[in-house]
Amino acid sequence: MRCSLGTLAHVLRSDDHESPFARDDDDDAARPAPGARTDGAWKIAIVDDEQEVHDVTVLALRSVSFSDRRLEFLSARSADEARSLLADHPDLALVLLDVVMETDDAGLELVRHIREALGNRNVRVVLRTGQPGQAPESTVIRDFDISDYRTKTELTSTRLLTTVIAALRTYQQLLEVTAQREELARAYAAQSAALEEIAQLKRRLERERDYLREEVSEAGGGAEIIAASATLQKILSEVDAVAATDATVLVLGESGVGKELVARAIHARSERASGPLVKVNCASVPREIFESEFFGHVKGAYTGAHKDRVGRFQLADGGTLFLDEVGEIPLELQSKLLRALQEREVERVGDTRAQRVDVRVVAATNRDLKACVEAGTFRADLYYRLHVFPITVPPLRARRADIAPLFEHFVAKACARLRRPFVPPSPALLRAIEVYPWPGNVRELENVVERAVILAVDGVLRLDTILPDTASSAADDVLAEPSRSSAVPSEPRGASRWPTRGFYTADELRDLERENLLAVMNAADGKVAGPGGAADLLGVKPSTLSYQLKSFGITRR
Repeated sequence: MRCSLGTLAHVLRSDDHESPFARDDDDDAARPAPGARTDGAWKIAIVDDEQEVHDVTVLALRSVSFSDRRLEFLSARSADEARSLLADHPDLALVLLDVVMETDDAGLELVRHIREALGNRNVRVVLRTGQPGQAPESTVIRDFDISDYRTKTELTSTRLLTTVIAALRTYQQLLEVTAQREELARAYAAQSAALEEIAQLKRRLERERDYLREEVSEAGGGAEIIAASATLQKILSEVDAVAATDATVLVLGESGVGKELVARAIHARSERASGPLVKVNCASVPREIFESEFFGHVKGAYTGAHKDRVGRFQLADGGTLFLDEVGEIPLELQSKLLRALQEREVERVGDTRAQRVDVRVVAATNRDLKACVEAGTFRADLYYRLHVFPITVPPLRARRADIAPLFEHFVAKACARLRRPFVPPSPALLRAIEVYPWPGNVRELENVVERAVILAVDGVLRLDTILPDTASSAADDVLAEPSRSSAVPSEPRGASRWPTRGFYTADELRDLERENLLAVMNAADGKVAGPGGAADLLGVKPSTLSYQLKSFGITRR
């Protein structure tokens, strides 16, 4: 007759209440656990030196099933055979083990082998002996995780059946726990790998961020404004004053005077310097995507919106938003910008929720916005919203004291970028650039310098070949001087240093310049900037001297 689990559980409650291994939750535990395997067979090893014990045990248990899985019986007649059997079948569910075989403690030694040598913590072990009353000590039961202890007189009793079912039930639970642990370990390993990858990506993004910030800083002059004129020095004092606040700034001036550089200086000197500086060229934003560009959109907001997009206001959150050429915004779109400036919140296209943004706004234009307001092409309320702190940058022709320092700065910068030795400008060349009107302002000056450095393959700057034909007659007169005057000193330091051929070669000039730099650095005791520094002694900007030192490979002491 085939035994059912419910019947066995009932027998266990009524017939095995005195067993120290009995449990109180047999009804629930006897049911198959959710997700438990029902395929294959439960393997039971019968380890006993008496063949009759093998036969009777198999006969008593062959009609038992557990969790809809049949029982498969394996036999071993000695501890050595049992070791081989255990090695070949690591998936054994239960070992019915005789305590006394070759020796009195052969059974216990085999249990030690299972738990310690094989490291098998799941297989259940039921000890059996032909000598009633000699149950193992409680410490042995605990240390070796022995499921039960039975006498061989109970081979056909329900006690044996309930013991087997209880042991298999525990084995099944251990398998499930082990599987859960392995799954958790895999999940933890996967999560750890993902976190490590995220950490690596974060470190890489931080490096790229720092690199890009450095590149942008260098491209924009490092937010360093060359200010030799009193006019520009006054502007710098205004920049310092407004940078300490969150006031909106409107930078005015002709194209190419350096309005963006002023905006960068305001950001760099403010408490928002660690945040982003986001630039928007308002003249280049089509009116069809104006809202999306400034405020972002959600997926599906319009045809082609395949994913969410963050607008420039949100990108600049915590930093500064630079609105270049703000006067080019179409009139019908200016109200949307005004609302964002007033409310400090934006609403993405297709979204119904407004999002707060913490943004400092710096705007710039080459237009006369007041005249635009009077003409009706620029909203008066937007004008006054932007015109909180106006800074007017004068054209280069109105601050000629800045031309020579800017020229030297751009020469050093171009030489470093093009990997050319520094080419010092001559006094005649500086006079020529100072009398030229520079209608393109600082941008034109930088472009002219770069072309001059590119053409100075022999170490001589020749601006007469690159300045426009509209240069003043004074500049023409200056540039008519011999081109070598830009490289050959008019008064040599001493007759012993002046070559007999009457001029220096490019290599000789470079050697002289290097010696001169070493001498002035020695005189300044390695100090570059500040009173008494090498730059002060030479009468050049510290940034210019730094480029020269770098090009010659001279390090500060």
